Amino acid sequence: MQLMYRDGRFIALCTTVLVIGLFTGGLSSIATAAVLPEDRADVLYHRYEGGGMEIRGPSVLVRKAVSNSVSVSANHYVDKVSAASIDVVTTASPYEEERKENSVGLDYLVGKAIYSFAYTKSKENDFTAKAFNFGASQDFFGDLTTLSFGYAVGEDVVGRTGDPLFQENADRQHFRFGLTQVITKNMLASLSHEFITDEGYLNNPYRQVRYINAAGTGTLNQSEVYPSTRASEATALRLGYYLPWRSGVHVEYRIFEDSWGIDSKDWGLTYVHPLPNGWEVEANFRQYEQSAADFYSDLFPYQDAQNFLARDKELSTFDSQSFGVAASWVFLKGRYRLLDRFAVRLAVDRYSFDYKDFRDVRVPVSVVGTEPLYSFNATVTQMLFSVWY
Repeated sequence: MQLMYRDGRFIALCTTVLVIGLFTGGLSSIATAAVLPEDRADVLYHRYEGGGMEIRGPSVLVRKAVSNSVSVSANHYVDKVSAASIDVVTTASPYEEERKENSVGLDYLVGKAIYSFAYTKSKENDFTAKAFNFGASQDFFGDLTTLSFGYAVGEDVVGRTGDPLFQENADRQHFRFGLTQVITKNMLASLSHEFITDEGYLNNPYRQVRYINAAGTGTLNQSEVYPSTRASEATALRLGYYLPWRSGVHVEYRIFEDSWGIDSKDWGLTYVHPLPNGWEVEANFRQYEQSAADFYSDLFPYQDAQNFLARDKELSTFDSQSFGVAASWVFLKGRYRLLDRFAVRLAVDRYSFDYKDFRDVRVPVSVVGTEPLYSFNATVTQMLFSVWY
């Protein structure tokens, strides 16, 4: 959440989603049967590198059932960010910072329903965020249908390095609904919808836009100005199919739109194949396309050209593709009395980003606004170690 105020917002979000996916079972299943999470501990190291940014750090998650109906969890997550990206080097100085996030959660099982509660707090040198999350799911019709809903509320406090008097706030709410259905003995389908509202200070206190100077011979800069509210919706359809040779195929299609004029769509395909002796391999591909925000421009014609101004490349028109591979191994199953099994997983994902109306101003040109369009590649690497007990 907090990396929304930093260069590479979308990339950091991708990294976070992948981390969450590993800790919750990834794409191996889209079912949500009413059972408590397994007792387990996970240690993850993740690293993102691309576009002048490096994000790396560990995450530790522990889950434990304290009764037949209650399970508790705790997570510690660290991001160490080093940034010398195009947004930074053109208007500011490279920076390094560390973000620490801690969360606690509780799952409560009642019959065929599960109620989940979680509290998260994260902090870095110029940003603090806290959020409370509630979720519930209920099985129906012989456990073939699962309905779920959730609500999260968060509060961000935004600062600015070198300016102790600068402090702004943002409030966020997140509503989500889902339906999972067993179609056949080999097929699952899931439909989900999310609605998010943001209110307060929503832009980056460091980022600037550029505009043509009065002489028309060059550019000057001014701070971004964003609307103080934003509403967004996303709908996703997921299908999982179990193949006769014990492999699995997962397909996902998602659409998104918001009040800032951004529309996006993406689809993904994942294939999971088991191997002998506890091994499993996975390959995935994802395609993403996005339109620009109404108030985005790579180059404004003059200062204060409109009420709202943005030059965040993640609010521009762009598309991205990713391809990833992963291998996991479950071993020492049932070997020890107090430890059920162990697992390791290594995943590598390669991303490419192509921007359609964001230009690389580091390239000198004779006419402003004719710089080449920007693109870059990024790699996300993750190593996960798990133990069930």
